[in-house]
Amino acid sequence: MRHRVAGRKLGRNTSHRKALLRTMVTSFLESEKIVTTVPKAKEVRSVAEKMITLGKRESLHARRQALSFLRKKSVVFKLFDALGPRFADRNGGYTRILRLGNRPGDGAEVALLQFVDAEESGAKKEEASKKKKK
Repeated sequence: MRHRVAGRKLGRNTSHRKALLRTMVTSFLESEKIVTTVPKAKEVRSVAEKMITLGKRESLHARRQALSFLRKKSVVFKLFDALGPRFADRNGGYTRILRLGNRPGDGAEVALLQFVDAEESGAKKEEASKKKKK
């Protein structure tokens, strides 16, 4: 029985699962959205939210913790310079999962993982570009 056992195995051994999560979180923070299966999205969401909480702290220790997990230094800079201040006034719940349907090849349920303010920032950019045109 799996009572009180947290996390999903995702059909992988431990090292493969950790590597998968590290690369997926890195690419999610880099591109701010990612399309993957629902179980993977749920696992990536929890780790990504912990990374954003690290980005909000802005201490050397937090930066080193992020560097030890993320694969690219440029993503760590983005985490502390852009994403941390962007979510400074929010107490968790930085991401959302939108279900997209089933994948044609194997029928797996696919989801879009994105930041909560993704539409808002896109709308703000459109409004700013409209104002510039006028």
